Amino acid sequence: MKLSQFTDYSLRLLIYLSGARDRLVTISEIASHYDISAPHLKKVVTSLSSHKYIRTVRGKHGGITLNKTPEEINLGELIRHQENLKLLDCTACAISGCKLPMAVNEGLRAFLAVFDRKTLRDII
Repeated sequence: MKLSQFTDYSLRLLIYLSGARDRLVTISEIASHYDISAPHLKKVVTSLSSHKYIRTVRGKHGGITLNKTPEEINLGELIRHQENLKLLDCTACAISGCKLPMAVNEGLRAFLAVFDRKTLRDII
């Protein structure tokens, strides 16, 4: 299983914010720190904000900050929000009784089980 760049950036953004809990951080600051495209990072911010992981403040002195403590941010849940976890599209498969989807789903469950036991606190 490979995490997308979107999830990678999501994790990096949350890690950065966990180290700046006492202030608002700008997208451009994080983009510069990680050498990431600011427009792409804005999409990550929008997603994380919609799932209530971060809080955004608009305006001249605005920015972003964590909306939860690092202990409250479960990595398995985050990955489920940020990733398209449909690994196989078996709608056009003509093989009767194929067990490949069951094996793939078992692997996905095992992969996510590791992250279900981890929080942001575990990786900062």
